[in-house]
Amino acid sequence: MPDVIFNGPAGRIEGRYHHQGKPNSPIALILHPHPQFGGTMNNQTVYELFYMFANRGFSVLRFNFRGVGRSQGGFDGGIGELSDAAAALDWLQTYNVDSRTCWVAGFSFGAWIGMQLLMRRPEIDGFISVAPPANSYDFSFLAPCPSSGIFVSGDQDQVAPVDDVEKLVERLRAQKGITIDQEVIKGANHFFETGSKPMLDTVAAYLDRRLVEDQQAKDAKKDGK
Repeated sequence: MPDVIFNGPAGRIEGRYHHQGKPNSPIALILHPHPQFGGTMNNQTVYELFYMFANRGFSVLRFNFRGVGRSQGGFDGGIGELSDAAAALDWLQTYNVDSRTCWVAGFSFGAWIGMQLLMRRPEIDGFISVAPPANSYDFSFLAPCPSSGIFVSGDQDQVAPVDDVEKLVERLRAQKGITIDQEVIKGANHFFETGSKPMLDTVAAYLDRRLVEDQQAKDAKKDGK
């Protein structure tokens, strides 16, 4: 898992990257919580999501938003951080030009950024959104949401209450052509200080299912030609 430095819109960006040997390996980008509240790429949930993807054959990147760690620049309220995420995905794709599968996962503030990136990058096949702050950030840009994915929250989350996430999920489920899953982890707060393992088991099971279903769909499409 080498340290990497790559160019971003506000200067250099610091990351951690795990590269798979296969040239067509899937790729995933992991986005961390709010920089002004201690969020970094070394957040435990971000770290665990990173290895969940790596253990499933993904080339995966996590990185520090501008102004965090050795990443240059300063907090930009989400606008610049979205640009950072786009630059990180560009970098990831540069080293995985033959990849045909792309996922994004974000935790809290990173979930909000991840969903915005999803809207701008049609090559993203799926998302994992952990503790999305649907109460404090506007998610109305998901109109329509372009890819299927999963939202996961703790039922004791006081920062991003699950009721607000449920309203977001209900709105997205009304859209055609995608499937939105939602899971609520009992006893877990916003930071998953308890409930971390059930959360990871939940998203891992979802990812495993999606990878099989997506491959079956691709095979069926190929056979139909």
